[in-house]
Amino acid sequence: MKKIFFFLLLLVVVSCQEVSKTEQVKQLFQSDITLLVQSVTELETLIKSDASQNKLQKQFLAAHQNYKRIEVFSEYYFPEVSKAINGPALPEFEENDGLILAPQGFQVVEEFLFPAYDKKSKAELLKEIGILSANLKRLNRIAETNELTDAHIFDALRLEVFRIISMGITGFDSPIAQKSISETVASLEGIQKYYNLYTADESDAGLKIISQAISYLKANPDFNRFDRAAFIQNYANPLSRKLYQSQKDLKIPFFNEMRGLKTNAQTLFDKEVFDEEAFSGFPDYKTTKEKAALGKLLFNDPILSGDNSRSCASCHHADKAFTDGLDKAVSFDGKSFVKRNTPTLTNIAFQRVFFSDSRVNYLEDQAVAVITNADEMHGSLEEAAKKIRKNKMYIEKFQTAFPQKEISAFEIKNALASYIRTLSKFDSKFDAYMRDEVAFTANEKAGFNLFAGKAKCATCHFIPLTNGTVPPNFMKSESEVLGVPDANGKLDADLGKYNLTRAIIHNYSFKTPTIRNAALTAPYMHNGVFKTLEEVVDFYNEGGGKGLGFSVENQTLPEDKLNLTDLEKKQLVDFMKTLMDKKYLK
Repeated sequence: MKKIFFFLLLLVVVSCQEVSKTEQVKQLFQSDITLLVQSVTELETLIKSDASQNKLQKQFLAAHQNYKRIEVFSEYYFPEVSKAINGPALPEFEENDGLILAPQGFQVVEEFLFPAYDKKSKAELLKEIGILSANLKRLNRIAETNELTDAHIFDALRLEVFRIISMGITGFDSPIAQKSISETVASLEGIQKYYNLYTADESDAGLKIISQAISYLKANPDFNRFDRAAFIQNYANPLSRKLYQSQKDLKIPFFNEMRGLKTNAQTLFDKEVFDEEAFSGFPDYKTTKEKAALGKLLFNDPILSGDNSRSCASCHHADKAFTDGLDKAVSFDGKSFVKRNTPTLTNIAFQRVFFSDSRVNYLEDQAVAVITNADEMHGSLEEAAKKIRKNKMYIEKFQTAFPQKEISAFEIKNALASYIRTLSKFDSKFDAYMRDEVAFTANEKAGFNLFAGKAKCATCHFIPLTNGTVPPNFMKSESEVLGVPDANGKLDADLGKYNLTRAIIHNYSFKTPTIRNAALTAPYMHNGVFKTLEEVVDFYNEGGGKGLGFSVENQTLPEDKLNLTDLEKKQLVDFMKTLMDKKYLK
């Protein structure tokens, strides 16, 4: 009898104990996954029963919104599965196996249902629904055993706000249906319900901001007219700041992890919010003032070239944001030209690959490739090291920058890369505007809203880096197929990344570069074919190469015309000029 009484007492004590916040979040997340699975099953049933197009589209949107409500943790904890559920509807090249993987998930299904549904594709659509359902069940299984912490939950909440800014309101994952504004409501509802578990105060400032943001979105559902600048300044930035402050107030630690976007970021536009060391890859590459100062000397010294006639600065002019103003740089022999346009070096530290064809992964390797290229500097780092060891000034500089090491190829390339990493300032008018330090003109603000909306620029040039490094994890830099013309108005013959991978999907594929300081870096594209920003805008407005009539079957840029007015084109250019570093305005 005593044993039974003790057991019942223990049972009562355990049942009265409060379930931890992390366990509550986990249970709610799994419950929401179940709802998502059910909504996709309902869509499948409607397809099988030949329901009307309107019903199918409505159910698809409901299911996708259910995904957006769990996106905050699905993307955070299970990025690979999430990519299979809601990744871009584009094939992907698996480098390790050399295979081309077909796209799958919501965005693939969207293409079957929008703008119109053709019943002839029913069998294929059901196949894709089956794949989606399988991936959702996989998500449900792995979520059951996943361990959560308070620190990671709050990190995920802030990253979801950053995802909304950089991908949600830009239409990244609703490219055809263009329902990203209403879907952002669902993303915020997800943040709201999970954050609400940590606050018993219904008047909490964070909950109030979320409610106001949802009301604003519902009152302004038109994709092309939505004021993204106002949304970011008035709702998204204040919300991420409040989540940061709530974490501090709750005494939840910020975990120490080196990554592209720092773990203590209050907003996506904070000063020094990106960690260049997280992009460099190796502890020995760590940038110091001494290394950067040495790198600047080497950058401007022809000692690195084969015959002491050319330096890095010969093709990367500081006054042109480290470009040269030419269609293509002059070759080492002075008689011909290299294959491609000289890219800017400003703000390139925050990329995962380098060169137009993405052939190297680190800045150090980029320096080596340029110096040893017969058409560029025709040099050797080993030979350069021998020359440098005879120079008293350099010996002292190297000893200061690398006190424990000899003068070798490693130190040279690391010093050069360290200098280039210092060329990322994030002090443009755009950055100041997003920090509420300055005002935009009406045209600049309209231009930003076009950039992140109707003109679809930000779906490839992600905010705030404006390059192809995918937010908010910033672990991958993308390439795109645009169908760029040559000087004669024909499709440019340069096959780009295909020359490296031999994957058919990479025909004419080139890395998405930063457009910071773009006002100084003309001419544009890998071949320098466009002389002005206005010409670039016209090219995109026509739908890229396909819009011009070229046969580019694998073009990743939407071929539909943007239908920008002359005023909108001007506003877009006016915005891009706000991306210029402060020092160039002087």
